[in-house]
Amino acid sequence: MKNFLKKKNKLFTKNLVKGKEVYGESLVKLDGVEYRQWVTKRSKMAAAIAKGMKTFALRENSTVLYLGASSGTTISHFSDICEKGTLFALDFAPRVVRELVVLAEIRKNIVPILGDAAQVDDLAQNVTMVDVVFQDIAQKNQTKIFLDNVDMFLKKGGIGYLALKARSVNVAEKPQKIFNRVREELKPRVKIIEQLNLDPIEKDHCMFVVEKK
Repeated sequence: MKNFLKKKNKLFTKNLVKGKEVYGESLVKLDGVEYRQWVTKRSKMAAAIAKGMKTFALRENSTVLYLGASSGTTISHFSDICEKGTLFALDFAPRVVRELVVLAEIRKNIVPILGDAAQVDDLAQNVTMVDVVFQDIAQKNQTKIFLDNVDMFLKKGGIGYLALKARSVNVAEKPQKIFNRVREELKPRVKIIEQLNLDPIEKDHCMFVVEKK
């Protein structure tokens, strides 16, 4: 994929907005093209790729629902890759959504949304059916939120990424036990394609990659 490169154990995305970085990442020229380094310690998706994830569903024209977009680190790289697509970037914190609005002023494929990912009926006013759902939310009920959004917005055969934070589910329980339980919760409703432990890049995190049945 021309908009996404792995080189010397580092990840890069072709910069959609030449000369501008988003979060202090390096800008480099590779074969005469400007790329931004995708820092694995700043992105669960990049961490999963570094850990050997094989399923990469983002395409040039993909439509994506990103739940928990925060200030835009990861979604800025999605913006590079899906340059002709649409990225619905949702967060519940007004401060970070203001940052997303600023980012969207120069990255026109990002659509910032202030809202609660758990309120899927409300989101339906602003979100279409999508090719990819990506979730990075630190809430106890993050698995339910993910499945509800997959049910509502992901096209059949579409790919979902759940960046699960074990300590947000139960701070006292062993992460692997939580990962095993979440896997069982996912099985009846989606097809699990991959499951990757993100340690040591992201401690106590697991990436579940699923396909909508």
